[in-house]
Amino acid sequence: MKTSVAVLAAVAAFSLAVSTEAVAKAKAKTPPAPPPAIKFIPSSYPASPIGAGAIVPAGSELFFVSGIPGDAKAGDTGAQTTDALTKLGKVLADNGYAFSDVVNAKVYLVADPATGKMDFMGMNTAFKTFFGTAAEPNKPSRVTVQVAALAGPGSLVEIELVAAKAPKK
Repeated sequence: MKTSVAVLAAVAAFSLAVSTEAVAKAKAKTPPAPPPAIKFIPSSYPASPIGAGAIVPAGSELFFVSGIPGDAKAGDTGAQTTDALTKLGKVLADNGYAFSDVVNAKVYLVADPATGKMDFMGMNTAFKTFFGTAAEPNKPSRVTVQVAALAGPGSLVEIELVAAKAPKK
């Protein structure tokens, strides 16, 4: 009886060792799954410079970039949008990000004193030169609102961004 228990124990130990080795070999041959990517959801309007949204997987690194106003000396809303986005591009680059990493933008517009109206089209035209291009095909989600004034005298636009990088394995 003692012999058969010892034999069974030896067989079980051998089987466990073989099974463990087989699992280890199988894992070594199976490449790891790629990390989840950020998914940009397209707008139902293909010509739009913004997307409907972005899905950022858990574990992604997020970068919240404070709002930067356009310089009043730059000119109208379109020119100030270009100015603000150029400055934001430098902040992104200085921190290892690019416009292709931007998942959300918030745009604050002030009415142009020359017309008494916000220049949404001017802002949008300039915005299109930074997002949804051949060089930067991603289109972030965005909200645009009109405000009474901005902190910078003469500023017609201020933009803040959220950028994300998916986890690496």
